[in-house]
Amino acid sequence: MSPLPADPAVLLERARADDRVALARLLSYVERGGETATAVARLAYRSDVPFTVGLTGAPGSGKSTLTDGLITEVRDGWPGAAAIPQVAVLAVDPSSPFSGGAILGDRVRMSQHALDPTVFIRSMATRGHLGGLSLAVPDAIRLFGAAGIGVIIVETVGVGQMEVEIASAADTTAVVVTPGWGDSMQASKAGLLEVADVFVINKADRPGVREARRDLEQMLDLARPGAWRPEIVDTTATAGEGVAELWRAVARHRDHLVRSGQLVVRRTDRLAQELRRVLLARTEVRVDELVVGEEFTTAVKALAAGELDPYQAADGLLGG
Repeated sequence: MSPLPADPAVLLERARADDRVALARLLSYVERGGETATAVARLAYRSDVPFTVGLTGAPGSGKSTLTDGLITEVRDGWPGAAAIPQVAVLAVDPSSPFSGGAILGDRVRMSQHALDPTVFIRSMATRGHLGGLSLAVPDAIRLFGAAGIGVIIVETVGVGQMEVEIASAADTTAVVVTPGWGDSMQASKAGLLEVADVFVINKADRPGVREARRDLEQMLDLARPGAWRPEIVDTTATAGEGVAELWRAVARHRDHLVRSGQLVVRRTDRLAQELRRVLLARTEVRVDELVVGEEFTTAVKALAAGELDPYQAADGLLGG
């Protein structure tokens, strides 16, 4: 086997021809960041955007097992689709403090799909990013679309502000809770109402399902009414129960987004957030360049002498 080329354009052509090794190399470029990642993102930018499902919730709620079941449902066919879509999973993991890589690695609970050539599973490290959502995820989603993959499942580690951040990268967000998950006040603090398009009560074979559903219904009754009321689906992922209904709920939300025009609105908002992210990154690079220059040293001396305040110094350095 010939070695892979380094040229992102050549690698993308191979990925479009179902070369999964080439796709993995491109994802590594995206995750690593820098000029090569930017080149990959530019190549993939004008491709079709795949439908993206976010799966988030507390650690231990069974997200990986649910994701495994959803892969099977996708492979059985998207409702109303003329062809069975290929599917990719991005498992966003916490970063190792030593290597910076994903410490959970490839999910063992998805092992039954590891050899399926139509399924691509990739763990991505958060690298300490606030809330856990990797900055590379939006570019990776677009890269999957450029490679011809139609459905993406983004599974998060589910801590901090993750529930809010995943909504910015997904068309449909499913929030996973379990019986005994906590009172509605705690859920409101976590911002679940703002991001959930579907609620999943997983491990529904345990006591407390009725109470969990009651709490969620009460939360939804108190929320500001909208065109879409999040559905609540009971699942027992380990037994495969309810997963098909979850997928149908996702499909119903997708149909609602298309009919109402909200899919275009959501994706436009996502582009605005991506542009803001790029602007912040470029600004950070500029600041890093400034702090090692003579002008910065001069400004610090002026601060120490009381000749300037920090705001005047910053305006001078930035040309404001």
